[in-house]
Amino acid sequence: MNKERIDKIISTSLNIPRNMAKLQIRRGKVKVDGAVARDPSLHFDVDACEIEYKGEKIGYNKFRYIMLNKPKGVLSASSDKTRRTVVDLVDESLRRHDLAPVGRLDKDTTGLILITNDGEFAHNIISPKRQVEKTYIAVLDGDLPSDASARFAAGIVLADGTKCLPAALEALSPNVARVVIMEGKYHQIKRMFGVLGLGVNELKRVAIGGLALPDDLEEGRSRELTTAEISLIFKNCVQH
Repeated sequence: MNKERIDKIISTSLNIPRNMAKLQIRRGKVKVDGAVARDPSLHFDVDACEIEYKGEKIGYNKFRYIMLNKPKGVLSASSDKTRRTVVDLVDESLRRHDLAPVGRLDKDTTGLILITNDGEFAHNIISPKRQVEKTYIAVLDGDLPSDASARFAAGIVLADGTKCLPAALEALSPNVARVVIMEGKYHQIKRMFGVLGLGVNELKRVAIGGLALPDDLEEGRSRELTTAEISLIFKNCVQH
């Protein structure tokens, strides 16, 4: 049984504020199994009843799970008064007022970011205890030292004394590396390379867990995750 308040169902399904949903319900705009429902606090099993708004049947999904290919210059935030955010880029058909990015990518970092209204899902991805890997491609302003991989594997100590968890580094060319981390400290990868005396010219996240950024998802575009893709995210993580 999947019971929810009718005002929450209407708010979520129509992507409108809860107070507006309550108003529409009290005005008799909502029917459940053919009968007008005027009490916003009533609970209904969304899997077992038919809900209509202004005569049209509506579907209800409690949570949304979205992937976005983030371009440069966009904030990893739900909203901002002056600047574009990742939520602003979500396709209109997928928008909800309670969406938020899972973690963050720096403003000039591109690539895969997840957006959801499921707080537990987001926490499980972000938490270092779950060890969900985040994979990046970094283009550097100089050549990698010969001991770069070993130093990353040992756990880089940042300039402020913060110890990072062990990370994987694979040199793809003298100045390009694939980096895999399991945490998300502020500007972490840039600061890790800074310890090696290198600056990061370009940084792109290409995978979260076992979920890779699809080749056909253009920058600035979004789409809903499939059930199989959600499973891929946690395929090799620590279970709790």
